[in-house]
Amino acid sequence: MTEINGDRRQHAFMRTAEMDWQPSPSPQVLRKRLELIGDAETGLVTSVVKYQPGSRFPAHDHPDGEEILVLSGLFSDESGDYPAGTYVLNPPGTAHAPWSQEGCELFVKLRQYGGAGRDAVRIDTLGRPWPQAGTPGLEVLPLYRRHGFPETMRLMHLAPGTRVAPHDHATGVELFVLEGDFDDGHAHYRAGDWLRLPPGSRHGLWTTHGCRLYVKTGHLAG
Repeated sequence: MTEINGDRRQHAFMRTAEMDWQPSPSPQVLRKRLELIGDAETGLVTSVVKYQPGSRFPAHDHPDGEEILVLSGLFSDESGDYPAGTYVLNPPGTAHAPWSQEGCELFVKLRQYGGAGRDAVRIDTLGRPWPQAGTPGLEVLPLYRRHGFPETMRLMHLAPGTRVAPHDHATGVELFVLEGDFDDGHAHYRAGDWLRLPPGSRHGLWTTHGCRLYVKTGHLAG
């Protein structure tokens, strides 16, 4: 299969609201793939995934880990139930056979968390306080940062009217718009949009109505 946004040295932008759902190995689980490097079913991939009500996915392992943010509904596996707002990182070597009784949508990243010594992460992002950052109107909720591993993941909430000054991303940055909308001088981004800026990029952003973003850094260098 042809790779999707496979060159991580290049800018990439996908508007998932305008994409069609595509089939997965489970007939009741659909996906919109934003990034694919390698084999169609075993490569590095970033996707939005939809579980229809009552759907199940066959048992499978995650040799290079898995990251999930539950966007809506209720996602479940053998370890428990994960309602909207739950953040999950399953380290390398984990396995499960997930399902969704009521249906759900997920933001999912696969085969991007290799290396021994990672711990499992479970965070209720809706039930935790979001610390204020240095910029007025900006709150940041840390999701993942561990010594010895390159990536940092966090959620950002920008109140209406917030502006973040232009800043450099020496190692690049990846963003997914969870709610609201924002601008960066190049485009107007809204809920469901995915953006990847390569190492050496610089941008600022601002929002009139407010927004909530997933942000990942540190993983694009090298």
